[in-house]
Amino acid sequence: MQRLQKVIAQAGIASRRKAEQLIMEGKVQVNGKTITRLGTQVSANDQVTVNGVPVDKEKPVYYLFYKPTGVITSVKDDRNRTTVIDFFKHVPERIFPVGRLDYDTSGALLMTNDGELANRLMHPSFAFDKTYIATVHPIPTHDQLRRLAAGIHLDDGLTAQARVQLLASDKEKGTASVQLVIHEGRNRQIRRMFSALHLHVRKLKRERYGFLGLSGLHPGESRALKPHEIKTLMHEIRHS
Repeated sequence: MQRLQKVIAQAGIASRRKAEQLIMEGKVQVNGKTITRLGTQVSANDQVTVNGVPVDKEKPVYYLFYKPTGVITSVKDDRNRTTVIDFFKHVPERIFPVGRLDYDTSGALLMTNDGELANRLMHPSFAFDKTYIATVHPIPTHDQLRRLAAGIHLDDGLTAQARVQLLASDKEKGTASVQLVIHEGRNRQIRRMFSALHLHVRKLKRERYGFLGLSGLHPGESRALKPHEIKTLMHEIRHS
């Protein structure tokens, strides 16, 4: 048995808070009966609808995907470009990406059908570290690295503090490899941070998503999360 609002949230229809609001507004039915009481328990055999639309209660699944460059982080694309879902045609559940990676950015991406988990991970208040490796030109100065760590003023506000490390530099090519660890998820944030300092990103990869790394995976490959990894994810979002 599970609480009704949790079933709705896990189906990806709404966050748990929004699901509670839908219940109180009389928009949720269980076996044809309108439910307005929070905390109502339902089983896998109960038929749940929201605004008359059935809620599918799939078993939650979780995958770590090594997104290649040139792939859209979306369930579908109106220009028929390759999307991350094209790599999961073998998965019967209706999964979706948690957050996004730009078209020209590769790296770690979480895929799931657990809407509640996705909503929590993507919420601005949830500080989940994301580790990026950027190849930039020219080689950043010590002051530029310091400014990246302290926060950059972008058109949508000051970025949060980051952990920044110069990994390597090539003086002949004038390029450097820089690691950044951030917990925000603004649109094209890393590229915009470097651009604000007149540094051009030639290559960008998300090396880690929280504690989940890409070890053993090649671009385009994925793996199911292990039970202890799922447990850790759940623990982190519940104590955030």
